[in-house]
Amino acid sequence: MTAIIEVNHLHKSYAGLRVVDDISIHIKRGECYGLLGPNGAGKSTTLRLLLGLTDPDGGTVRLLNHDVPHFAREARLRIGVVPQIDNLDPDFTVEENLLVYGRYFGMSEKEIKSRIPMLLEFSNLTSKRSAMVPTLSGGMKRRLSLARALVNDPDIIFLDEPTTGLDPQARHLIWQRLRELTSQGKTLLLTTHFMEEAERLCHRLAILDHGRMIAEDTPRDMIKHNIEPQVVEVFGDQVAEWATAHAAKFSQRHEISGETAFCYVQDAQPLVAHLQAHAALRYMHRPANLEDVFIKLTGREMRD
Repeated sequence: MTAIIEVNHLHKSYAGLRVVDDISIHIKRGECYGLLGPNGAGKSTTLRLLLGLTDPDGGTVRLLNHDVPHFAREARLRIGVVPQIDNLDPDFTVEENLLVYGRYFGMSEKEIKSRIPMLLEFSNLTSKRSAMVPTLSGGMKRRLSLARALVNDPDIIFLDEPTTGLDPQARHLIWQRLRELTSQGKTLLLTTHFMEEAERLCHRLAILDHGRMIAEDTPRDMIKHNIEPQVVEVFGDQVAEWATAHAAKFSQRHEISGETAFCYVQDAQPLVAHLQAHAALRYMHRPANLEDVFIKLTGREMRD
């Protein structure tokens, strides 16, 4: 199947610093593709380059067979965007926000109004049709931003951290709606800091760090190929001393972070049996997940 998003050897520098460094991405119709990375990894700049909002220093971008940035305007007519920070118009109602936004795409008022009931139902905002934006909760505003991105019935939807700041109920509703979009053949490009979100939604994903793509795979295969299958987290005041004396005997790899020792193992049973005999230590045994891979590849240090 032909890629609907084609990015080849993309480069961008600011003040001599390479913030996007030789990134290539090919995304097929109906895929949800995730871009993960620490702060400053190059995710937002990559999105701006793909949308034609920033000119690249090198490489090529094609969206829906349009070369970007030269034909970005034509491409954006078939694209929806959910920005990281809601930029809804506070002076308009829910319905008016959808109506005004549709006009940016050259849609007639009749055409927009014919889509509004479906969009309100999709975003679970039918009862808020006439509500002013400032009266909406954070979750409602986020769902309205998603509905607004669908006004023009786009083929591609860019979502920049779409569930940041939402409670679990709102987050799960948006996840459900995004899965519905991919089942309809829509293509999603998603940035997120929630590893669970990426595991649930993404068919494939890439991890960026310092502007470079350091891994790309399905979530399941990324975990399988990059980290041990089991993790035992050990807690307690004496965990550093315990880890120095015992962790290497039971784990293939271990790390200390604060008062927790993370032990990565092929078989957790010998370590679990050992810990059960040490009442002063608490532990949690779980399968490895995408967050473990992310931290292994990008490190535990904070990024500003």
